[in-house]
Amino acid sequence: MCESLRMLEIVVKTENGERHVRVPAEELAGLVRRIGAEGDRYLVVQRIPDLPDVYTQVWHKTGGDYQLEHRDGGSDRHFQAMVDGPEAVIAAMTAWARQESGWDTGPAWTLLDMGPDPEVPPLDLDEEEREELESCVRAELLRGYTTRARLAETAEYHLVSGDRRPVSRAQAQALADRMWRERVAEQTAWQGETQPEQLTRAFAALEEAGITAREDFTCCRSCGQAEIGAEGGPDARGFVYFHTQCTDSAAAGHGLMLLYGGFDGSTGTTAAIGHEVVAALEAVGLPAQWDGDPDRAISVTPLDWRRRLVG
Repeated sequence: MCESLRMLEIVVKTENGERHVRVPAEELAGLVRRIGAEGDRYLVVQRIPDLPDVYTQVWHKTGGDYQLEHRDGGSDRHFQAMVDGPEAVIAAMTAWARQESGWDTGPAWTLLDMGPDPEVPPLDLDEEEREELESCVRAELLRGYTTRARLAETAEYHLVSGDRRPVSRAQAQALADRMWRERVAEQTAWQGETQPEQLTRAFAALEEAGITAREDFTCCRSCGQAEIGAEGGPDARGFVYFHTQCTDSAAAGHGLMLLYGGFDGSTGTTAAIGHEVVAALEAVGLPAQWDGDPDRAISVTPLDWRRRLVG
């Protein structure tokens, strides 16, 4: 495969709110060349899975130099280089994404004085509250769809009651980062493609076939049914999705329920979509349970829910 078309295991976040997951080198290059206008002057690149304090980023205003930075684990490992064009940025970021030896030998890096990392006081929680908080954070990690930022937000607000806010933002981030690292360490023992990754492949095939397919979509069935129509393109014939409660069930070892239907609302189209969903699941090696009744959900069971974190 051409190097420029091979997917980089990265997430790219831009100032204007875009999020690009697993992009080829040529797409990363295009994003770097694009920045410079008001509201679109920087991008941040993290590896997959995201690790705390490990990233590279660039800032550029049209007509000026490119301020390239990378951070390698903490404030005492934050470096900056000024370069006069996008090609040097592209070369460094692409090599960083591929973790190539000597990726940082091009630009003239200087160590930035970011000051010491702030001290984070320990959590002042009793054992019951601590267990409740960690259980909530762990459940979100097991689903596999969260980011470090969302995980920290969960940790910060889970125990809020009235005016009592027992977990500060810094404490929440520290807890989330610790538990995130633990989950990433668990993932290193996983071999090959997991069943949630097979599911993603099946959903991608359905999307290409004109069926709107969404993972971990909305909080419940009522919200999912109300919102799935807005997700489909003009040529979409139908939909399939599972919501967060379904994800929780799968992560707990109870299999996964898939909801589906036709956008024309007919029983015939819904049944046809159901058959296409089952075929797509079986094509990637997943067990699908369905009796052909368009009023019944499709069940993927047994299912070993090990979804790798992205961030």
